[in-house]
Amino acid sequence: CEVGRTMSAFVIVGFPSLQPEYFDIVGWFFFFLYVTIVLGNLLLVVVFALEHSIQKPMYIIMLSLALSDIGFPTVALPKLIARYWWNDGRLSFQTCLFQRHMIHYFGSLNSLILLTMALDRYFAICFPLRYPTVMTNQTMTGLTVLTWVVAHIFPSVSSYHIPTMLFCGLNKIMNVFCDTRSVVALVCGDISRKHMQSFATALFILYAPLSLIVISYIALIGLVKTFSTFATQGCIISIYYIPRFFVYAAPFFPSLTMTPDKRIAATLFYSLFPPLINPFIYCLRTKEIKQILRRWIQKRKSVFPKSIKAFPKSMVKIEEK
Repeated sequence: CEVGRTMSAFVIVGFPSLQPEYFDIVGWFFFFLYVTIVLGNLLLVVVFALEHSIQKPMYIIMLSLALSDIGFPTVALPKLIARYWWNDGRLSFQTCLFQRHMIHYFGSLNSLILLTMALDRYFAICFPLRYPTVMTNQTMTGLTVLTWVVAHIFPSVSSYHIPTMLFCGLNKIMNVFCDTRSVVALVCGDISRKHMQSFATALFILYAPLSLIVISYIALIGLVKTFSTFATQGCIISIYYIPRFFVYAAPFFPSLTMTPDKRIAATLFYSLFPPLINPFIYCLRTKEIKQILRRWIQKRKSVFPKSIKAFPKSMVKIEEK
């Protein structure tokens, strides 16, 4: 055994059962997935930055979610891609701890952002007259900054003791990135207590906000006309929270047996699927964003034919000369 501070490196294994002949394909899959997530969410960031008409509280939350959705795959996927393209899964001890912190940070942050979004919809629907005066851009910006700061608390508290832990045997992380569960699995001795602590912490971080989200939705169920405004968000929240519960709860319920490959696949699904579809959902279902994108496309179409018509004339002048 060796103390965490003296650990030289960890190695990301990825999918344990994946055969080497599929490494390139899997690497390309995660590369295109990463590019799609970043470009899709970056589109929302650009729209918000350029269009003053949508710089409103609800869109500040969407901007925050888009930035968070860019941050998580940026932390998680580059090393995974390198592992499958160049067989480079090595992470230094400090880099692994940093990745572990950021993985849990963005998980906590997304949970708080979804809570902020649900509460914003609740106040907008239930208190429409007071909402414009209470929920201003300054108020929402303050709440957003607060969520980005508070989300650091639990990952920081749970990571301070890791450098003093004793690690035994192989330094292989049986996951696609460093997280608390994978790192603690390499600790010497009985790790059931540490698993229970991480499970309890995860439940509190994720499901305390979820309980408030559910309460706000229950209060809005009677307003049938407004159901469509949060039905999509409810679907995203279900994808985000339900698979997480099964992954975290599997070690404590013998009937919930999950192979490492299935556990990793479920982790990637609830971590990457929402960031992938969020831009498409909010672009397609948000009327103002659809109008902005349609206007941009029409401007491009109006400019492009003019440039085509001007091209032959310039060529004629050149030939005459």
